[in-house]
Amino acid sequence: MAVTYTIVFRVRPGQVDHFHTLLGGVLDAMRAEAGFISAALHADPQDPHRFLLHETWRDHDEVVAVEIHRPYREAWHAALPELLEAPREIGLWTPLREDRRG
Repeated sequence: MAVTYTIVFRVRPGQVDHFHTLLGGVLDAMRAEAGFISAALHADPQDPHRFLLHETWRDHDEVVAVEIHRPYREAWHAALPELLEAPREIGLWTPLREDRRG
């Protein structure tokens, strides 16, 4: 069953560019994974240090057992204490419907 993660990041001042560089590399690599469905990164229009990542994958168990341990995520995970003011806020959702224009 598909799963969607919502992840809120509070990035330290002076770390926003580094955050985007590291996360961008992870997002680029994720697209090649068989279980990947979609991801979208959003910026808080009222707080330049707050971001929301919305990721959807085919299977939660695979994400936990395999995907989060991929080598391309190592630098990202190692940098999180330096990048973030607070721990990530991670939500887990079951997709029911997705509509897109196109």
